[in-house]
Amino acid sequence: MSVHQGRERLVVVGGDAAGMSAASQARRMKGPEELEIVAFERGHFTSYSACGIPYWVGGAVAERDALIARTPEEHRARGIDLRLRTEVTELDVSGGRVRARDVDSGAESWTSYDRLVIATGARPVRPELPGADAPGVHGVQTLDDGQALLDTLTRARGRRAVVVGAGYIGVEMAEALIDRGFEVTVVNRGQEPMSTLDPDMGRLVHRAMEGLGITMVNDAEVTKILTGADGRVRTVATQHGEYPADVVVLGIGVRPETALARAAGLPLGAHGGLLTDLAMRVRGHENIWAGGDCVEVLNLVSGQEQYVPLGTHANKHGQVIGTNAGGGYATFPGVVGTAVSKVCDLEIARTGLREKDARRVGLRYETVTIESTSRAGYYPGASPMTVKMLAERRTGRLLGVQIVGREGAAKRVDIAAVALTAGLTVEQMTALDLGYAPPFSPVWDPVLVAARKAAAKVREG
Repeated sequence: MSVHQGRERLVVVGGDAAGMSAASQARRMKGPEELEIVAFERGHFTSYSACGIPYWVGGAVAERDALIARTPEEHRARGIDLRLRTEVTELDVSGGRVRARDVDSGAESWTSYDRLVIATGARPVRPELPGADAPGVHGVQTLDDGQALLDTLTRARGRRAVVVGAGYIGVEMAEALIDRGFEVTVVNRGQEPMSTLDPDMGRLVHRAMEGLGITMVNDAEVTKILTGADGRVRTVATQHGEYPADVVVLGIGVRPETALARAAGLPLGAHGGLLTDLAMRVRGHENIWAGGDCVEVLNLVSGQEQYVPLGTHANKHGQVIGTNAGGGYATFPGVVGTAVSKVCDLEIARTGLREKDARRVGLRYETVTIESTSRAGYYPGASPMTVKMLAERRTGRLLGVQIVGREGAAKRVDIAAVALTAGLTVEQMTALDLGYAPPFSPVWDPVLVAARKAAAKVREG
């Protein structure tokens, strides 16, 4: 044990979901007299919902502070030495210490640790293009990013916005900008929006977005971002054409923020994320843990490591890490790849494997796609829903589900997420005892209709 006034010291790098969940859980496990906890955060905020930023930008959430789960003052009151506006610039693994720099003053200092948590999150992908760093071009990953975007929207002289990318962030930011009264063009390099879906399901999203007044430009690669005489963004250029813009939002995804870990020689996976064991301990390092958007996780369906930057996982990682760093024992077994989103009143959901995922890992599969409704067809408010299901050929094991529809569609994917986690076959799913009443579902829930058709197709195959 290192001697820090007779206590061990836990150092946490990163003060959002995974980092502060880990710090808080470790504090529950051990009091300040046993464990000193020091947390470094380079931004102004801690423990906030990054997933809520598009809804704050769009105005559905009125106040920024509504996204903050626990303030720095609340963390400090619980005996966590939280240092805001302090960026860790180096990990000295062999020496058991970190170098940190005060963002405002530039002063640097070393802090030793007995146990280390790396929760450095992710960074928005910013294309290496002319004009990508121009004023008016925004990535959206932190509350500071969200505030900067809101400031630009308030000052913008025109009302034209271009969103680059059509994944979760892209479609959510498109909705936010529509809600702010902007004309929105989404430029997408893929065949259809939402590459987390198969293209046939992405096409449904495409049609719905255009129906909401959003201009969709697919199969388009941004070549440069042009600026005006004032240096601010004016146009987004692709190989096919140019699109006027008073503001540009980059929604082309994120990458693990693992530069510190890479420089320290810690193990990284194929996607650039840190590799951990079931206890979220960095492989080969007894007293270093990592979690949140900077790690790769095991996909329980494919059996392969995957990069899935979601707040749900980050908070679970933090709980597991805090328990282990505090002297207990907990594990994070992996994910099945569940995610939901919306653009205006269109709900989008997926879990498990897409067709290309199944092909990549060598699985033979059958697919079915069914049309149903969110409620009994005769009940007021019933809305259409499309469900696509993948099942393994011969065994009938459920491999994945995608759902696109209106109110009541997205959360139905949770049925499939549980079935995937339990390893159910589509035949077994048909017998699930789900809740039924006309205001909530047809007598055969859409997910079970898909399971019935998939089971029949597997039997025929």
